[in-house]
Amino acid sequence: MSSDETTRTESREPQRDTTERPRNAEPTRESAAASAEERLPITTQVRTNISRGWNWLEEMLTGRYHATYGLAVTRILIGITGLGLILTNFNARHYTFGVGNAWSGEIAEPQSDFPNIWLFSLFHRVVTTPPLFTVMMLALAVLAVVITLGWHTRIILPFYLVLWVSFIELNDGAGDQGDNAYRMFMIALLFADTTRRWSLDARRRRRNADFPDADGGQWRWALIMANNLAIVVLAFQVCAIYMSGGLYKAGGSAWQHGFAVYNPLHTQQFGTWPVLSDLVTAWGPAVVAISWGSVLFQCAFPFMLFNRYTRIIGLLGILSFHLGIALLMGLPWFSLTMIAVDAIFIRDRSFAKLSAFLHRWWTTTTPRKDTAKT
Repeated sequence: MSSDETTRTESREPQRDTTERPRNAEPTRESAAASAEERLPITTQVRTNISRGWNWLEEMLTGRYHATYGLAVTRILIGITGLGLILTNFNARHYTFGVGNAWSGEIAEPQSDFPNIWLFSLFHRVVTTPPLFTVMMLALAVLAVVITLGWHTRIILPFYLVLWVSFIELNDGAGDQGDNAYRMFMIALLFADTTRRWSLDARRRRRNADFPDADGGQWRWALIMANNLAIVVLAFQVCAIYMSGGLYKAGGSAWQHGFAVYNPLHTQQFGTWPVLSDLVTAWGPAVVAISWGSVLFQCAFPFMLFNRYTRIIGLLGILSFHLGIALLMGLPWFSLTMIAVDAIFIRDRSFAKLSAFLHRWWTTTTPRKDTAKT
């Protein structure tokens, strides 16, 4: 090779390098920041990640109210549940909870410790006076209506909780696990703002210019944090109830073999609709599917909440589960209590769309005054 050819090849090589360099060889801001972060000491990176996580947690807890529509639905259904239980037992109130229940020994020696506590002994003190007992029971029903409408709920709910516990503990044998869940849920609701939507309180507070962005003043962050922590407590309680119930069922041979649903539906205590019970249990594979499906949905429910699509499936499945219990086993108030708290898992965006749809439907179907006159 001649010296001229060598010079030519050497002169071409740097030109080839410059032409073959990719256009996006310049480092972007993101890559530069990432590379700079990688060069930081590990302790600094750990502190940075902890700070970011703390800021995210602080924003989640004190940034805004969560599940405002879901808590409103919970409040409404909790009030309806209490009112329904009072009305369905009103005709037999003296026999179930009043002086006619003296034969069980609950008046002389109550099985529960609540009647021995002065705060929860109001109904126990008047149980032997039927007229006064009836008046207090009607007052409790009125408070349930007030809770449903959402009028000064932060003040009314503590009184309702005390009176409710005093009433329901008159006969420990007449209750079920739904009463315990009802009481636990109301304790958590004491710290939540359940009237920001669909309530008389929300209608009243809209007249204030600070609502809903600056209500609460300098303590707004504390009110928001209490509300959001109450949601966490409610979610934990519901998931614990479903998970423990599902695991308990999975340990039984009847549930493992798939015929557990058949037994209670054909008893006098739970078989409220014999014809419907016969229809549901007539086909064996359906009985197995319902038995195993209820166990699977209860155990998997907490894990199905992490994804939007699985959350929809889980909520629909658990709703069907509770509707079946209410209709086939005669436990409507227990089912309604659980459905009430399940509403917190539905996004506010979905409730807002439903509210807008119902508002449009109401405005389009309601006749105008001019049309009514003509």
